[in-house]
Amino acid sequence: MEDSRMKNHVTVVGAIHIGFGIIGLFVALGVFFLINFAKGMVGDDEIPKTILGFISLSVPLLIGSLATLKLVGGIGLLSFQPWARYLIIVVAILAIPNIPIGTLRGVYSIWVLFQEETKKLFERKTA
Repeated sequence: MEDSRMKNHVTVVGAIHIGFGIIGLFVALGVFFLINFAKGMVGDDEIPKTILGFISLSVPLLIGSLATLKLVGGIGLLSFQPWARYLIIVVAILAIPNIPIGTLRGVYSIWVLFQEETKKLFERKTA
């Protein structure tokens, strides 16, 4: 009975990270277009375009990379891949400073993934 309860928790964690991963990819795309639109509106004498060019690539790339890690890790969790457990633990730790939603998501994910029953679920996959 405990086994199926933790399976449900792992499924919820996987689904949460897949959902936030998809949202993050859309946010990265939106930030990319928004910054590039702003870059076209700014004059050369106000802010150097090289700074805006760097920001317009680096910020969406960072957001998109983290979103991709969430998406891939969430999909891996749904199939109980051992590597996905470690990936989501790292992603959850990185999400904790993002108050309040990231903190809730991160703490819940860490709580679920560090349970002994959860560890056994992922050990069965490797055996």
